[in-house]
Amino acid sequence: MNIRPIAGALGAEIHGIDLARPLGADALAAIRGALLEHLVIFFREQKLTPPQQLAFAQRFGEPMAYPQLKGLPECPLITPVVKLENERSNFGGVWHSDTTYLERPPMGSMLYALQVPPRGGDTLFANQYLAYETLSAGLKRTLDGLVGVNTSTKAAASKTREDRMRASGEALKVLAGEHPVVRTHPETGRKALYVNVGHTERFREWTQEESRPLLEYLFAHQVQPEFTCRFRWEPGSLAFWDNRCAQHNPVNDYHGYRRVMHRVTLAGDVPR
Repeated sequence: MNIRPIAGALGAEIHGIDLARPLGADALAAIRGALLEHLVIFFREQKLTPPQQLAFAQRFGEPMAYPQLKGLPECPLITPVVKLENERSNFGGVWHSDTTYLERPPMGSMLYALQVPPRGGDTLFANQYLAYETLSAGLKRTLDGLVGVNTSTKAAASKTREDRMRASGEALKVLAGEHPVVRTHPETGRKALYVNVGHTERFREWTQEESRPLLEYLFAHQVQPEFTCRFRWEPGSLAFWDNRCAQHNPVNDYHGYRRVMHRVTLAGDVPR
């Protein structure tokens, strides 16, 4: 196994491993260690059936259903993430942490590429440890006592789901979750900024108007280029990210082409 960092802030590719085969304890420990160190890890040239992808995911946590879309008929815990040639919006096409409107947001997600455009469709990731650590001492003290109110209906994210939900006949579920603006990672003990433009609507006991200036500052701060990495997909690529300390943003720059991915979401804990 060869682990190669791809950027200064986060992200590493792992080579020399076949995820379709059973993995020993040492390999699994190395993969989990790489995830905790690099926040998002990537594998290339994999050939995974839905059951094989699910089996790999189960070695790192408990797969959970995505609340807004149905999974595959033959494998309900795998969610198809699709953009068709005629569609203009891409699913989740905004900076976000996955489903922070849940009481227990996921610890991570695995996305596997089946069909990708000839160019474009990359995914950006941002390190939220760095986003917190680079704030001033005064702002850290302010944020440490705040709770963010997150909703599934914030327009920035809900508009990106419209095509997929219309195609599947699903209705938008109205969900809300309140979490610390700064959370402590349960495995590393490091603090991470835990608001996102896709779902965080306001601070608890603040109005939206009062919350907006500070949230807009944080939304811009937390995705500065020096906190990010960029991954170019190929068929057979798999990304595994830690939702507790990393955000992601799939770039919507491939109109006229089809992109088909399979996602497994892993259950998490209550942010502290």
